[in-house]
Amino acid sequence: MGAGGVAPALSKSAPNSRSRWPQAVRAAVSSAIPVVVGTAAGNVGAGLIATLGSFTSRFGGDRPYLNRGVQLAVVSVTLAAAVTVGSWAARLPWLGIGVVSLVAVAAVWLCNALAVGPPGAYVFALACAAGVGVSAARLAPWQLGVLVLSGGAVAWLVQMAGVVRGRRRPERAAVAAAGSAVAAYVEAVGSPAEAAARHRAATAMHGAWNALISYQPTERSDDTLQRLRAATHSLHVLFADSLSATAVGDGPPLDAAATARRLAELEVAPETVSTRHTDRVPLGRPPTGTLLRRALRPGSHVRHVMVRVAIAAPLAGTAATLLGIGHAYWAIAAAVLVLHQGADRSRTLQRGADRLVGTWVGLILAAGILLLHPQGWWLALILAVLQVVIELLVVRHYGLASVFITAAALTIATGTRQVDIGDLLLARGSDTVVGCAAGVAVFLGLSRFQESTRLVDAIAECLDAAASAVPHLAKDTATLAARTSRRDLQLAVIDLRDAADAAAAGSTRLRATGRRLGPAAIAAEGLAYGTIAACWEMDGRAAGPLLGADEANAVLAQLRELAFALRANAELPVGDGAPGFLAGDLTALRDALARNLR
Repeated sequence: MGAGGVAPALSKSAPNSRSRWPQAVRAAVSSAIPVVVGTAAGNVGAGLIATLGSFTSRFGGDRPYLNRGVQLAVVSVTLAAAVTVGSWAARLPWLGIGVVSLVAVAAVWLCNALAVGPPGAYVFALACAAGVGVSAARLAPWQLGVLVLSGGAVAWLVQMAGVVRGRRRPERAAVAAAGSAVAAYVEAVGSPAEAAARHRAATAMHGAWNALISYQPTERSDDTLQRLRAATHSLHVLFADSLSATAVGDGPPLDAAATARRLAELEVAPETVSTRHTDRVPLGRPPTGTLLRRALRPGSHVRHVMVRVAIAAPLAGTAATLLGIGHAYWAIAAAVLVLHQGADRSRTLQRGADRLVGTWVGLILAAGILLLHPQGWWLALILAVLQVVIELLVVRHYGLASVFITAAALTIATGTRQVDIGDLLLARGSDTVVGCAAGVAVFLGLSRFQESTRLVDAIAECLDAAASAVPHLAKDTATLAARTSRRDLQLAVIDLRDAADAAAAGSTRLRATGRRLGPAAIAAEGLAYGTIAACWEMDGRAAGPLLGADEANAVLAQLRELAFALRANAELPVGDGAPGFLAGDLTALRDALARNLR
């Protein structure tokens, strides 16, 4: 919540299938049109190559249209470049392995650091791998790139077509989702689901604020955008009020949930909750350069994922080559798929198992399609149906979606020629086994070291971020520096929750660490949200300073000392008492750390 929002997190709940239908239809149309055009031109092979550009339609589905247009154009050009580079590298097997691996690592860095969104880095690695494969089409690399770019142009038009139904529909949808999430949190207060609901509400408000601020290409805004920004600002204040009331045991106001929903639907004036100062420069997410640099810092989770991919991708390609499997680059793609999201141990293993089983079952479906050897309109129709099913299933049940992903991939790869079906299916199945095995093995081998200090670092960074925000509670929380520190604290507290969740789903040793540090993580999270809520109270309610200068300095010093002791696993310094309204949270945090530090 707030001017900068909070860091995005993977949702634990999948959207319902109805919400996937628009995306499914767009994916189907984007895939079918190049095949139809290629058939009409008498070169269906070129049409199938162009369908690689249709991956563009998978991105940006929830972004405002102007920002979406820019993002999709970049994605389309990047996909074409990846295919071109892959085709160029196909002249030497080992060069191909190196280039696909390098593209995969770069894609993980850019997509994860910039929160590009699903399907993420995997698609670019897949496109580069496909470029190695389609080099057999005897077209120059630049010609392949042009075909893919033309497919991307089709996908761009399909994705942008929704603008005719309403230019601000994505922004309205994001604000509606935020209102529903805040209402759900209010209703969950006092129940076992409270912490998870609070996390989802903060994440949804981050999405809304990005849609309204960070993803707006210009500073100019119309009346609709201004009303949506005012509504979202009031949602932040309402959420902060609920946090503060819950912290002191009063609980949110009885009508808070209904008010959140009405605010999100623009059915009530935002000014009834809080007035937004339109003369301020809105604070979006940090600059792109800052995000990219942060992702490369030692200890960064994105950097850990990059290292895993940098090892697993060439390992999978080398193993497939030495085993004599036909196309080693598909093994690389499978390894990247397992690792690129940076998921925890449980979900990484699940993703590997889903891909493996789904691929082998999908080979049976692919065999049936290849036996039929559809051409022309029938080929376009089958691909469109497969794409619809994939999009409807991929979020809810990836393993089942993999069945149809495999069938679609083999149909695209072999749609213009007769092949030895048995040899092809055995090779693709073997590629998947090698790639998934390499991805899982690298994850298990590295994560035990990479993740060992993640929770400790996340708690310490959250305390440092809180220490930076606290001094503003003695001065002014409306300044750019104050709002920036609040945003950074929000990012840190969501990173803390992600680290705690990863520890809970990790190895036996990580789960033990999670249980040991769990009380400290909860206390740090409570202190962070208490600080954020206090900043909003001063800002949104125009309240005076909530801490005296001496109190703020004392809190800052204690937080810095606790963070240092946690990182060094050193004995806690003697506390001088906890001043101000943060006394309870600081005492709980100190007590929790005292039980875990020597």
